[in-house]
Order: sequence, then structure tokens, then C-alpha cells
Amino acid sequence: MDYAELSPAELLSLEFTAPAMTDRAWQVRWDLADRDPGELVLGTLPPTIDFHTSGSTGPSRCWRRLRENVWLEAGMLAELIEPEKPEAVISCVPPTHLYGALASVLIPAHLRLPVWYKPTFYGVMPPIEQRRVVVVATPWIFTLLLQHMSWVRELEHITVLYGGAMLPATAGEFLAEAGPDRALIVEVLGSTEAGGIATRRWREGEPPPWTLFRDVSFADPEPEPAGSDEDEEVPLVIRSPRLAFRPDERPPPLWEADDHVQPLDERTFRFAGRRTRLVKVNGRRINLDEVQHALRAVLDCEDLAVVPVADRMIGEHVDLLVVLKPGTELADLDLSAAFDRIGVRPKRVHAVPRIERSALGKVRHLQTSPTTEATEAEVAK
Repeated sequence: MDYAELSPAELLSLEFTAPAMTDRAWQVRWDLADRDPGELVLGTLPPTIDFHTSGSTGPSRCWRRLRENVWLEAGMLAELIEPEKPEAVISCVPPTHLYGALASVLIPAHLRLPVWYKPTFYGVMPPIEQRRVVVVATPWIFTLLLQHMSWVRELEHITVLYGGAMLPATAGEFLAEAGPDRALIVEVLGSTEAGGIATRRWREGEPPPWTLFRDVSFADPEPEPAGSDEDEEVPLVIRSPRLAFRPDERPPPLWEADDHVQPLDERTFRFAGRRTRLVKVNGRRINLDEVQHALRAVLDCEDLAVVPVADRMIGEHVDLLVVLKPGTELADLDLSAAFDRIGVRPKRVHAVPRIERSALGKVRHLQTSPTTEATEAEVAK
């Protein structure tokens, strides 16, 4: 893969949605910039920048952010990875959305680091000489890194900056393979509307609780600490000076995220799941993201998704969508093992040509019509 070399000024002159920014491989040597990156960014980007929601749960919507707040947030993200003394950034996240613009373009500017943008998850890693590296990731990156462990082991240290969907099981596999002295995952929880909300970092074992960004607070200044009761999960509602706003409107005073959490104190919480990814079927709660990751261990297929559907009798249910490997059929899959992992039998099982996802790997709520449906006998196995 050839990486087009752009100057910092050339990169910033492009819109974040421009094909030259998102669809081709490029590299920028911020470490050789002849101007202060902050002056260059604030002097080049427009006063307001529009980003659009991923459309994973409905139509995409435009949210506007102040240029200064975008640069400020990039600085806070840079602070999360700066203690590891990185020497280069490799990103596989398109700058079209807020996270990609921050992580692929502006974090390297803050840290004055060379950056390579890789628009595809396939193929070899960039030919870099640096040995302390930040890899900007969405869910697929861990599979890529596991496939290139010889490359990883040549590094002194690798920090994976992760934002977007729930972490896949391959994240833990990667940490175990790379070892706690070499690898670190820094997670960011946020959204187009709110920007960065909370973060956590881990090298091994179970991930720790989340901590709010320093300029973010719970809308309720004294949330009730969570107990063991599932009903004590609450919507994540926050205040932040970096909230985006709709065109021709003012920033809202607070934002209710599409997430449920268990507050531990005034700054930390456990994540319970996205509201649109939590379904109760006959009284049994199902976290669709957790289930999807579990199913990958038992279904030999190209891709899969568990999506919520309406049910006339019980209200909520789920469908299982599967992208089959060439030459296979639904009957070849161990569906009974999959149903055990889900905890309920899906309403339907479909074979589909592809799973529609956002640029950050989130399953879109609205999928195209499936092509093949499992028979009742196959579902009942």
C-alpha cells in the first residue's frame, strides 16, 4: 500500500469528508511541521465543524461543534496516551466522524507525531521505524493485530486507542498475546453529540470502571451508587462545555446518552450497555453486543449480528443475521450452541449478503432485507 505524503497544511485544507482524506492511504509528518500545530489548526479549520451521527439507530443527523472545542478535545485525548511516550500514530479510523477526525488528524498534531492513515483493515501494517506506537482502532483492528503479532513483537510498546462499539473478545486475546509490558488499551466512551464522555485504560485482566473526562460531570451531582440490583442502572446524563448543537440552535445544557450505567461515585461508573442494544425477551435481559461477541466463538461464518425486532405477543424479540462463508448453508452452523449463548431462541434466523455497519463498526439498526431464512426445523434444533 502506497501512502501519499501530505504536509500538515495540505491535510488540514481538505474537508474531513473528502475522499482524499478518507478513501486513500496517507502520511503526515507533524514532527517536522514548520509552524505551531495549534496555530495551524485554529487558523485553517472553519469556526464551526459539522459531524453526522453514524445512523446505526436511525437516520443520520448533523451536529455542529466549535473549532476550539474540537481542538481542546483532541488535546485531552492526547493526554491519555502521552504518558506512554509514543513516537508514531497509525490510524484505521476514517476522519468522517468526530472520533476519526480527532484521532487520525488532530491527536497527532497535538503530540507532533508522524501519522499513517490506513483506510482498510486488510494488508500489511505501514513500514515504520518507530518502536513506540499508537494504533487508533475500531473493533476490527484487534483481529488485524493478532494476524500481525510478529510486527507487534518488534515494537517496544503499543497503545491501542479505542472508541466506538463495545470491545470484542479479541481485545483481551490481543493483550494476552502481546503482554502487559508491551500493550495497553485506552478506551474512550463518547458520541457525536457529546464528544468524549469517559475513559479507562487496562493492560490485563478485567477492564476497570469508567472515569468521566475532567470537564464532564453527571447531570445529577450526587448519583446514587449502584448496588447489585439490575434496576439500579440509570441513563447516562451528563453536563459538558463541549456539547455539540444542531444548526441554528444553541448547545443544550445537558445530554442524555444512549447508554445505561451503574454510578459508583461522582466520577466513575460501570457501563451496562447501549439502550438500543438492551432487549428483554420474556423477562430475560439480553445485551446484544455481548451476545454477538459470544456467538463468534460458536458460529463458523463470515459475519453475524443480533438485532432487536418487535413481537406482537411479547413486545421485544431478536433476530439473528448471519453472513455465510462461501459454499455453506445455515444448516451447517451449530445453531443450537448459538441459541444457548443468546439464552433464548431468536424469532428468526436469516442468511444475509452482508451486515450493514457504521464507519466505527456499530451494527445499523435498520438492515436490508435478508435473503434466506432458517426453517422452523433448523431454528428448533
